[in-house]
Amino acid sequence: MTIYIDPPAWPGHGRLWSHLVSDVSYDELHTFAARLGVPRRAFERDHYDIPGERYADVVAAGAVEVSSREVVRLLHAAGLRRPKGRYPSRGSRSS
Repeated sequence: MTIYIDPPAWPGHGRLWSHLVSDVSYDELHTFAARLGVPRRAFERDHYDIPGERYADVVAAGAVEVSSREVVRLLHAAGLRRPKGRYPSRGSRSS
């Protein structure tokens, strides 16, 4: 099981955010996030949004640090990329 996270560089709601992804499956990603207490509502199409203040905890739990560009490459290579506007974002049955 390998889970990846990019640096907290994405602004929103007065914070910086990271993206947490799997290169294997959404099930693997959901399991990892649940183990850390990350709420399911933080799942956005193909990744979890992780606030910058949780970054070190997520890395300590085993997520591999990669660049934002690498996150996108990993998702594409695994066939897990869900571009914005083409898939339901939250609470869909297929996520």
